[in-house]
Amino acid sequence: MSAGISWKAAQKETLLPHHSTRNVIDTNIGIPFRLKSTATLTFFVLTCVWVSAYIFSLQGGDLLFINENLGIMGTEILVSVFSLTAITMMLYMRRLRTKTRRNMLFVTLALLVFLYVYDHGERFEKHGFYNFLVLLLIFIPLNITISLLYVLFVTVPNFVTILLFTAVIILCGATAILRHYMDIFGNGTFDRMRDIPGECTWQGNNYPLVDLLPPGTQNFWAGGMHCRPEPMHISAGFDDAGILHVNCTSGSIFVDILPQTRQWPLADKSKWQVFNHRVLDRMVRKRYDGPMRVDSEVQSVVVRCGSSSKVVTRVSPPISLLPKYIPPADSDTRANDLHQQPSPEHRGEMGLLPTRRPNVMFIFIDATSHRQFYRRLKKTATALATLHQPGKTALTELYRYHSLGVSTDNSTKAMYLGEIFPKRSNPLPIWAYYRDRGYVTARVETSCEDWTRTYAAKYYKSLSYSVGERGLDYELSAPFCMPEFYPATGNSFGNFKGPFSISARCLYGRHVHEYGFDYIDQLRKELRSGSGRNSSRPYMLMLNLMEGHEGTGEVLRTLDNRLSRFLVDLRDNGELEDTALFLLSDHGLHMGLNFAFLNSGQIEHKNPFYAMVLPQWLRSHVDSQTEQGLLVNEQRLTTPFETHYTLKTLADWPFYNPDDFKKSLFTPVKVGRSCADANIGANFCMCK
Repeated sequence: MSAGISWKAAQKETLLPHHSTRNVIDTNIGIPFRLKSTATLTFFVLTCVWVSAYIFSLQGGDLLFINENLGIMGTEILVSVFSLTAITMMLYMRRLRTKTRRNMLFVTLALLVFLYVYDHGERFEKHGFYNFLVLLLIFIPLNITISLLYVLFVTVPNFVTILLFTAVIILCGATAILRHYMDIFGNGTFDRMRDIPGECTWQGNNYPLVDLLPPGTQNFWAGGMHCRPEPMHISAGFDDAGILHVNCTSGSIFVDILPQTRQWPLADKSKWQVFNHRVLDRMVRKRYDGPMRVDSEVQSVVVRCGSSSKVVTRVSPPISLLPKYIPPADSDTRANDLHQQPSPEHRGEMGLLPTRRPNVMFIFIDATSHRQFYRRLKKTATALATLHQPGKTALTELYRYHSLGVSTDNSTKAMYLGEIFPKRSNPLPIWAYYRDRGYVTARVETSCEDWTRTYAAKYYKSLSYSVGERGLDYELSAPFCMPEFYPATGNSFGNFKGPFSISARCLYGRHVHEYGFDYIDQLRKELRSGSGRNSSRPYMLMLNLMEGHEGTGEVLRTLDNRLSRFLVDLRDNGELEDTALFLLSDHGLHMGLNFAFLNSGQIEHKNPFYAMVLPQWLRSHVDSQTEQGLLVNEQRLTTPFETHYTLKTLADWPFYNPDDFKKSLFTPVKVGRSCADANIGANFCMCK
């Protein structure tokens, strides 16, 4: 009789839906309550774990706090991801009542929404948006993979065997590829970081797993890296007389005349929703009814025609009309120069000194490590190799170049000021040093930011001081403060718009860096035209690029085409035969998965890219004075301090200060130099 009942119960099982079958089985074995309570308890424990771990990861503070605790925060996010994944697996793999499954799903989704609302900040103090983004970036691919494996497991015979066989093949292939990337990690254009007895080496395991990811993997969901063209074509430009001409087929045309920011005081240049609003407040909109004359100080305008816009830049006043600059007596950086007329001993040391004054081209790419440069800027790396032309130009690349701090702050202060904590008030950056010595100076900031205001303002007696007016002949910043690129409200440094965006950084159908290169090209053309009273004046041009500064490390690829073309143009025009080119960064990426979870990310953070190209006549002379100091320093521990003194030496050429020369990259640094010798903090040192 009992056998018959069991057979009937079995028949019922085949006719009932999934959850009903579960109830029959539970009734037959007599433990429905225990299974239900076990699932609920498991869900409760896992929920407590993932929510608690995630909340702990939201701890905020200043940049130093974030950097010191980033590993802990990353671990907490991983715990949260794995616990949430366990809940997800339980929801679609375990037999649960429909109502129970629905309630658990609702609670999980509600908690996700609650945690996002609780903290979705994008600052160091409140950084919930970044945490949430990282959680999703790990959780979604992980669960898609698990779901796919589960479907295959229940549908494909012998799937476990196939999976293990495939996993072994993939693991062997990935290991071989990883081994390759480990081998090329320190490679440069013509050399690599070599193991030299006595010289420091990068500390810890170096497994660059990020190299296994195809380009675009980390931000494919953020949209393409191309800028959408404007709907209508606008032809606009200034003629030699400074008259603006516009041609557009649409109806009304308006011109937004952007203010000249060079003379503004530090108070007007704070990047925290001040600089951009000053630009917008002082912008003047005029209707275009025909050729228009624009004030001679204006460097840029925005032409608007229908739904399309275009940035138009110019160099004004023309360099041929630029008045000779006479620095104020109270801040003249030449006041203490005792080397303007060298002593007989100095002349003897210098030998047959070339008297030509080199131009300086300074291209700064924020947050780009040595490895990241070769990983993301392949065309640029190829172009860089062609700049080394024996007899004409010589390339130097530093392999143990070490940053001095977590962010831009310390490294650039050392580079531009020569000290991290200036002892004197109103410290002037290196471009003012060049201007005092007769150079034409220009600086382009592509992020609506002023370096001095952001990093050195606290050392000035008053924020009414204008460092731009004191140190620059030309400045271009205003176009990069437009709200179409730089948000006028809320957080200007978000993930999807602004100078730190993980998506393409566009302004009116073009990448923002293209406008910066355009302006530098206009300056180059005027400076090298050979006409006017200033045609023989040397120049220092600086271009600041921010494409490397974002967590995925993918946006940097958008810079490759334009930067490589720029380098090729410098080569083909012969400019590098009288120009010193600096192409460098301040530090590697200090955000993102690679930095947070891998020691290789920490190594990259401390090892920014650095390349310098000198005219052969200049390289030959400095090599003769120091037994090839540049070549020796390629394999020794160097920092931005040496860059500062290199720039000072070039600015004072041909009568440079011997003390500056000895501290520059032209002179070999100490054999076996340590971080203590190089003024790198012990806790920050990565090369020992």
